[in-house]
Amino acid sequence: MDIIRLLPDNIANQIAAGEVIQRPASAVKEIMENAIDSGATHIKLIVKQAGKSLIQVIDNGCGMSETDARMCFEKHATSKIRSADDLFNIRTMGFRGEALASIAAIAQVELKTRQHGEQLGTCIEIEGMKVLKQEPCQTPEGTSLAIKNLFFNVPARRNFLKSDAVELKNIIEEFQRISLANPKIGFQLFSNDNELYHLKGGNLKQRITQLFGDNYAQRIVPVEEKSYALEVYGFVGKPEYSKKTRGEQYVYVNNRFIKSAYLNHAVTAAYSEMLPKDSFPFYVLFLDIDPSKIDVNVHPAKHEIKFEDEKLVYTFFNLGTKHALGAYSVSPTLDFDQEDHLNKAGGFEQQPRTWLEITQQTMTNREGKKFAPPSNFEPMTRREESNMKNWESAFDTIGSKPKVSTHSSKANYDSDAEDNLLEIEPVKEVVPPHQIHKKYIVSQIKSGFILIDQQAAHERILFERYLKIFETKKHESQRSLFPQNFDLNVSDAQILREILPDINNLGFDIQEFGKNGFVIHGFPADIQQGNERQIVEGLIEQYKESLSVTKLTRREKLAKSIAQSSAIKTGRTLSIEEMRTLIDELFACENAFAAPNGRFTFITLSNDELDKRFENR
Repeated sequence: MDIIRLLPDNIANQIAAGEVIQRPASAVKEIMENAIDSGATHIKLIVKQAGKSLIQVIDNGCGMSETDARMCFEKHATSKIRSADDLFNIRTMGFRGEALASIAAIAQVELKTRQHGEQLGTCIEIEGMKVLKQEPCQTPEGTSLAIKNLFFNVPARRNFLKSDAVELKNIIEEFQRISLANPKIGFQLFSNDNELYHLKGGNLKQRITQLFGDNYAQRIVPVEEKSYALEVYGFVGKPEYSKKTRGEQYVYVNNRFIKSAYLNHAVTAAYSEMLPKDSFPFYVLFLDIDPSKIDVNVHPAKHEIKFEDEKLVYTFFNLGTKHALGAYSVSPTLDFDQEDHLNKAGGFEQQPRTWLEITQQTMTNREGKKFAPPSNFEPMTRREESNMKNWESAFDTIGSKPKVSTHSSKANYDSDAEDNLLEIEPVKEVVPPHQIHKKYIVSQIKSGFILIDQQAAHERILFERYLKIFETKKHESQRSLFPQNFDLNVSDAQILREILPDINNLGFDIQEFGKNGFVIHGFPADIQQGNERQIVEGLIEQYKESLSVTKLTRREKLAKSIAQSSAIKTGRTLSIEEMRTLIDELFACENAFAAPNGRFTFITLSNDELDKRFENR
């Protein structure tokens, strides 16, 4: 009995749609790129319920004939290529002929289109690949494509969609990517009848400021690197304006947005030591290259590209960024107060080999008198080098005991870790806590000493405090003597509006002030005044990063985001009293072992371990 059979077209298209159309933002990308390929000078995007109930793109492009309007919904129907050779000379955005067929298989679609110079256009209605209507109609020149009830016949896929906030965030990101690549085209974006963006045609720098804010004009420097084979151009951000979250990083190849960790590394490597730890620069970079030297037909989403010469492209991205930063004097300069090993002739003196050799230069005895290094100095140096190699591993070994929960305020550790916690008891204070490198706090305990990460510890304290406030609805707020006004870009303003009721319940008093403006009237009492705006901006960045984390509740995400943005940071000097308070509050937490992001808050080193480190090996 034969068991292999051809799938019906409607089922085959639904399967294919799973690759091409993964969420509303995927449909936005496909139909906006078609509008660009049509030669449109103005494109309007309208979404309702984050694209779940409606996605509509209206353009003033060339429009389609009656036959083309019907053919465009057939699988593998395209006007972009005619032969296999055309695959290696692609300049348009779409070319596979899959997008509209896939959309028509999983949505209710209405197409209205009219070519320039024609009196009448064509209206087509399709539902699940079934053509319900096709007739002449009155419609403006260009094309209007409306997608209603996406995944209406694939309920399992619809159930996998995220919240409206997450899906709208993805749509806005796709809108930004497309509008950045086409600065000469005017764009509009409406969400639930509210206009989020109204972008006028102009140059790339103007488009960046339209999308991200006028202050970006002072934050970016131009990039331009040319050769006979390729060209890299665009803008990169100054190091001091880097952010803690990745997101405002855009790479385009022949005007097509791509995702490439390889090229991202080329750019960030150019910043070398200019960036703070765990910070990411802003950049919008374009690569123009012969289409025959790349392959864009790697994945239906077309976000991946293969290069014939990856190393050459990497070098151009890296050098272009370096030259841009250098030309505008944002590269680091030598600090001659620290680089004291530079001699007057401009050469380098030999530096001490170990930290002990450096300290030996200024050794003093208990009476404060200097003394010369001992005669057995070299053997001591070797032993110290051996011990120092294992110093970090000692911390890692002891710090690896607890099994922590990265998303709960309750501790989740084994019995050994519990015993270890019980041993962390204060002793009669002989030596007060001490701060190291403005980052760690050292404190004595009965069995040895404890090393606390001040930022991670404070994040844990604040995280549990804010969760408690959510539960009790009791908070303390401090009024600002001078309310602060600030503006956000459209995407960030949308996020702040969504979370505003919850964060105001924590002691904030932030109100809307204008289209994308806000005013700060008050702040939680436990947050240091003076950097309120930076804390709010940091909160938004952290919250955007946490949107994809499904195991956290919304309030846990907010508590985590606010804790991370408002906690004391590495580099802040703490008084002895502040350190004591931090230690006391940390060990009053339900889970003192870990920050909300899972990073350890402290490690311990026992006296036995210390004794072993000083043994002669």
